[in-house]
Amino acid sequence: MKFFLQIIFIVRKEARYLRGFPKKLLSGATLAFVPAVYCLLYITSVWDPETKTNALPVAVVNLDDGVKYREHTFNVGWEITTRLEDSGRFGFAMFSDEHKARELVRQGKLAFAVIIPHDFSANAVPGAESGAGKVVIYTSQGNNFETAAIAKRFAETLGREINESLNERRWALVLHDAAGSQQNIERLHDSVDRLRVTARELKTGSKQSAPDTKTLAIGARRLNDGVGQMTDGAKQLGSNLRAMDSKQPGNANLNTLTSRARALASGHTEMSRAMDELQKGTNRLRERATESRDEIKDRPIVSGNAPETLGKFADNVTQLDDDIKTAGATQSQLATRSTQLRNGVNALAGSMRGAITKLPSDNQLDELAKDAGDVAKTATTLLNGSQKTQQTVDRLSSGIELLAKTLPHKVDNLGGNAAGLANSVEPVMEIDAPVENSGSGFASNVVPGALWLGAAVAVFLIHIRVLPREAQFFPPPAKVVGKIFLPACVAILQSLIVFVAVQYVLHIHVVHPWAFALTLTLSSLTFLIIIFALVKAFGDAGKGIAMFLLAIQLSSSGGILPVELSGGVFAQISPWLPLTWVVESIKSSMFGAYDGAWQAPLVFVGWAGLAGLAAACSLGRWRFVSPPARGGRVEMRTG
Repeated sequence: MKFFLQIIFIVRKEARYLRGFPKKLLSGATLAFVPAVYCLLYITSVWDPETKTNALPVAVVNLDDGVKYREHTFNVGWEITTRLEDSGRFGFAMFSDEHKARELVRQGKLAFAVIIPHDFSANAVPGAESGAGKVVIYTSQGNNFETAAIAKRFAETLGREINESLNERRWALVLHDAAGSQQNIERLHDSVDRLRVTARELKTGSKQSAPDTKTLAIGARRLNDGVGQMTDGAKQLGSNLRAMDSKQPGNANLNTLTSRARALASGHTEMSRAMDELQKGTNRLRERATESRDEIKDRPIVSGNAPETLGKFADNVTQLDDDIKTAGATQSQLATRSTQLRNGVNALAGSMRGAITKLPSDNQLDELAKDAGDVAKTATTLLNGSQKTQQTVDRLSSGIELLAKTLPHKVDNLGGNAAGLANSVEPVMEIDAPVENSGSGFASNVVPGALWLGAAVAVFLIHIRVLPREAQFFPPPAKVVGKIFLPACVAILQSLIVFVAVQYVLHIHVVHPWAFALTLTLSSLTFLIIIFALVKAFGDAGKGIAMFLLAIQLSSSGGILPVELSGGVFAQISPWLPLTWVVESIKSSMFGAYDGAWQAPLVFVGWAGLAGLAAACSLGRWRFVSPPARGGRVEMRTG
């Protein structure tokens, strides 16, 4: 019980003391809000960065010359550029100079650059190999580690989208070619059907020609028999010439016989000509059928038993040719005999007009005339059949020509290989000012915050507003420098220890060690001066303001996330905060970021320190105290 009463006693005394100093009470109330404000500021700055990526400036350099592939023109670079502009994901800006875009990325004026090379379409569209089309994503890890991570994710998404688009275009070509192939196949089927019908007609014509040829042979034999009888009669007529002088027939009968013999000879002559034309036609038909059969055999696509059918047709034509040759030989013999008959009749008419009674009977002569007529009719039928066969062969030739034209000379394929066609585009990340790991990337934001906290701890170790009475009339700069000197030594020591921890404990590679050490030292002193000025001007409330200012600067400096992704007031005040320039100078000296230009941001940090020193000299009031006597009280005076 006594223990609790003692606690209550102390609490009452402290409360009575705070009531006597309203400023301290107000400072305490202000400090109560610092953690909440810090959380609000920091969480708000990273609340939804994905919705603000359009504020990130990104260069797009399209150098693609395009390519003509399978009778189609492609310019994938132009398609990518158009798609990126329409997407609105980033603040895309078109550049024609690749070197200028890279320079702006190194200087931190651009988040990253998308570079499409000259031969991008030529390598990406055919899909000759996987990842043949290279699109370059150029960024600087040292400028901002998170920006580089965003660029990497964007590169993966871009590569996937381009590959999907190219695959869609390739499949469109495949389907288009497939449709064309289907049309060609349909035309091929139509041609084959027409060829089949023509072959059937040719077969039918050949069958029809066979009986006519047989009839011609029979008629020729019968005509030969009749001519033999006429020869026998002529022999009998020769033996009885003397007896026939007084019995010569009349002129009318002899003239009739002469004219019929002449007509028979003329019919045989015409028949010989027809046989010759028929022989030539069958030769051409056989040659054309043989050529069609050989040509169809060489075709990659042959319908069923077309070569076998044409082979049989050629054999039938050959057999027809042999029959025609036989008929021709018979016709030749018949023509020879007819000529002999005509000569004999002429001789008979000229010298033996009285032998008419010894000539063959009228029935025999009528039979001979009938046989000759049958031969003429058969020859005519055979000629007509030959003409029909020629027409059929012409149609067959036309069908084969159409078939030859319908068949493609070659079958185009997509080319490339499976892996290349599936994934022909590969984004290539080119990193400037590389950062070894994510811890090293966070160092540029953690180190400035640590220096600020270290400076605040160093300032809080002393009574900032209290000076010895003897310093009452010292000039303001002497008072400030004298009061801050020891905390400054602590701050410098802190910066050196941070330097050792970063380079020799964490083993983070520092590109410019001396510049990094100078940045740490100057930044620590600048932070110390700013916090000193705040506390001197506002008392204990200045400590809360210093923590509040730290939260704002961590949210607006772009140490972790690009400040463009925080948006709003954070992006607007970022250039006016000293921590922003400290972050840039640390990145430049540690990683070689911002093209290694650490001097310019460090100058801004120095100017911020001088401004804080001027504020510390002009703002706030000092309390001058006398040295305490041994065992006495300290006398205090405000001035």
